[in-house]
Amino acid sequence: MAKRVRNIQLHFMVTEQERSFISEKMEQLGTKNLGAYLRKMAVDGYVIQLDLSDIRELVTLLRRTSNSLNQLTKRVHETGNIYSDDIEELRKSYDKLWETADEILCRLSTI
Repeated sequence: MAKRVRNIQLHFMVTEQERSFISEKMEQLGTKNLGAYLRKMAVDGYVIQLDLSDIRELVTLLRRTSNSLNQLTKRVHETGNIYSDDIEELRKSYDKLWETADEILCRLSTI
């Protein structure tokens, strides 16, 4: 009898949802052999780890811009006046927000 080439067993648990997802992926690839599929994914599959610090910066900018707009709106309602400096500050904030969003989208498109 020939000696087994694969003599180390690995074991891991999954949820019902994860098992369903694995089955769907196997079906998409047209494979029915779970062991072969899992082995191939473990050895040749890709793991993508994203640095989301840019997204956090974008959310911070969005929060600041929203707060500025809310404060400006409140002041306009209270005083009936709007100042060009306030509008310019808000425009700069929106420009920075869109610039950051464009940079993030460009970097993500290269993944």
